[in-house]
This record gives sequence, structure tokens and C-alpha cells, in this order.
Amino acid sequence: MKREHKAEMKARARNIVLKVAYDGTAYHGFQRQTPPVVAVQNILEEKLQVVFGDSIELAASGRTDAGVHAYGQVVNFFTDGRIPTDRIVRAVNSLLPSDIVVRAAGEADRDFSARHSAKSKTYIYRIQRGEVPDPMTARYAWYIRRPLDVAAMREAFGYILGTHDFSAFRASGGAPMSPVRTMYEAAVEEAAGNQLVCRIHGNGFLYHMVRNIIGTVANVGLGIITPQRFQEILDGCDRTKAAATAPACGLFLEEVDYGERFHF
Repeated sequence: MKREHKAEMKARARNIVLKVAYDGTAYHGFQRQTPPVVAVQNILEEKLQVVFGDSIELAASGRTDAGVHAYGQVVNFFTDGRIPTDRIVRAVNSLLPSDIVVRAAGEADRDFSARHSAKSKTYIYRIQRGEVPDPMTARYAWYIRRPLDVAAMREAFGYILGTHDFSAFRASGGAPMSPVRTMYEAAVEEAAGNQLVCRIHGNGFLYHMVRNIIGTVANVGLGIITPQRFQEILDGCDRTKAAATAPACGLFLEEVDYGERFHF
């Protein structure tokens, strides 16, 4: 029955693709939940149904957790709705709450999938430093009072570049899949407001992988472990040796890349 339903949805005339930004603070992650629990997908589908005049089921590039944010989440859905593509952004945003925004809209070929067609993703993680917390960044950064050795953090980040088994940074509860992933970029940048911005770009990510890496890299910055110990933890593939998961508030899905397959 489920397979037949998917086939029915895909038989619709158009495959619409959206780039969505959201503040995840008030939501129980992206993936649709059963009310009264509310996720970003619940809200998006509700408003899209009004705009397109038919039932909407979104497929997303990934499932961000409760409290995680996005600049560039990508979703697609099939519809017979006739609203022109260049009017979708304004029409949907007029109905959405202020913490969810459609940034761009396009139309793809029938075989395009926001999830399965993705070539790579980029996440950023914000760390707020200082003697006292900044209330203006409390929902968007992990506050760490103690000084951080940024050079040591950069050295540790260098060890995740390339192809590795990331079992050491994989949380239980995720979908069964290979723990081997390839990281193309791993950087720590100084930013305005005494923030550190950690950027990780790879071909795929495991459940809580970025936050588990950040938690362990933060321990390097705090002098709790050395960069060499970080490498040993990565190579050891034992989650119990890595640090606690970093808070959700600092994580943002920045961009999803589809290569030549699709771009806004």
C-alpha cells in the first residue's frame, strides 16, 4: 500500500524543489511528527497544501534534529498544482511563521530526489566564547567560557579529511548504513563577536556525527585531549572513547550540493 501511494504521488505532473531556511529552536527536528509534537515538515506541508491545492508529502535532503537550524535544507515534492515557479517563494512565505522561510524554488526532472540525488552536504557549527554568555546568540551557538586552543582544534580537524570509518562519532538510533564517509573540508574559522565557526563538508553524515566530532574537537581546544588522541579516537572506531555530543543549538545545515543534477 505504501509503495502504491508513493507511485501515485510521483505520477503527478510536477516535481517542485525548495531551498528552506529555519530556526529549529521551536521544533522537534525537521521530520514530520504526530501532533501535538510539531516539526518543521508539519508546518511546511500544511502551508504548501494551501498554496498548491493538493496533498503534499515532502522528501528532504536530511533530517535535522530538534533545535538544529538550516540555511539550505532542500526538499522536493510532486504536485498537480499550477502556480508558476516564480510565484512560489512569495506565496508560501506569506503563510509561513517567521522562523521558517522558503529561499528559492525550482522544478526538477521526475527522477530528482532531494535525498538520494545529493552529492555532498556542508554543515557549520558555531561556538560562542567569552567570560559571560551572550543572550543574543544563546539559541544559535554553544557557549564555552574557558579559552580554546584554536590551533590545536584545527590540527584535530585535519585528521577527519579524506575517507574514514566514522563509527567513533556515530550515535545509536540512526538508520543502518555504512560508517565510511569522505570529508572534503574541515575548517575552524575566527568570526565576529568572538565566535568560532567550524565547517565540515562531506559526501554524507551519520546520526549526530557532526555534533559528536565537535564535542571531541572542543575537548582538544580545552586541553583535555591532544590532537593526536583525537586521531586515535577516530581510528579506534569506538564511540565510548569520544566526547559527549555538542548541543544542537550551534549546528546549521548550510548547503546541499547536487552537482550538475540541479541548482537554484
